[in-house]
Amino acid sequence: MTQMEPISKNIPFVPFFHSLGKRAMDITNSLGAIAVFFALATLKIFRPKQLREIIQQIFYIGARSSNIVMLVGLFTGMVLGLQLYYTLVKFGSQGVLGSVVALTLIRELGPVLTAIMITARAGSAMTAEIGILRISEQIDALYTMRIDPVRYIISPRLAASIISFPLLTAFFDLIGILGGYLTGVVLLGVDKGAYFYRIREYVDLVDIRGGFIKSLVFAVLVSTICCFHGYFTHLRTDSYGSKSVSISTTSAVVFSCVTILVSDYVVTSFLM
Repeated sequence: MTQMEPISKNIPFVPFFHSLGKRAMDITNSLGAIAVFFALATLKIFRPKQLREIIQQIFYIGARSSNIVMLVGLFTGMVLGLQLYYTLVKFGSQGVLGSVVALTLIRELGPVLTAIMITARAGSAMTAEIGILRISEQIDALYTMRIDPVRYIISPRLAASIISFPLLTAFFDLIGILGGYLTGVVLLGVDKGAYFYRIREYVDLVDIRGGFIKSLVFAVLVSTICCFHGYFTHLRTDSYGSKSVSISTTSAVVFSCVTILVSDYVVTSFLM
């Protein structure tokens, strides 16, 4: 061992705990930076002359994503109706098919799958677009013109996501229930009156409220994470230029999807 080599390297488990602690500190710093980034963007939503940009982002994030969300919702409901029917038949309870499909969609699958679909389509685009603005120095140009980039670029996307996610979740739930109706009633012969009666009897306002709370949480997380990764693309140490944009986009989508699933469990545990 040379004099320059740290003595701690010879102590068992020290390198492991050193790397573990460094990783934990990096994660903590990143979470803190994301929290500050979200706070700044939220405060600047309420600045004047934001309405036009917010409406444009609602069209892009919400209206442009409606087709894929409703398509996924339709086939999700159809699959649920098919699978649950053959499960409930074993217990002689196929009459409650409507309520089971509706509760599954409203409380769980609707908010989660809607958020994942929007992340795949709009979230990735947000990261790539903001990342290109960053590496092409257009964000720096905004600074030179005394225009706040966070207010001009980030805040409208955050506000549009908060509005669009619950609306698209509602569309997903309705189309999914219709898909369960097509499979259960039209194809498998479940009584139509029993299907809708069970939905009205067992679906409460608290279930709908819980689904919308989840969609709002997902909206904040997805928009903040995707915008954060794009805005700070130039600080990546693993790549630069156009490659850094692609890596930031991939990281944002993966991190958003994982965060959706983790936060889904946390929110569900509080709502139960």
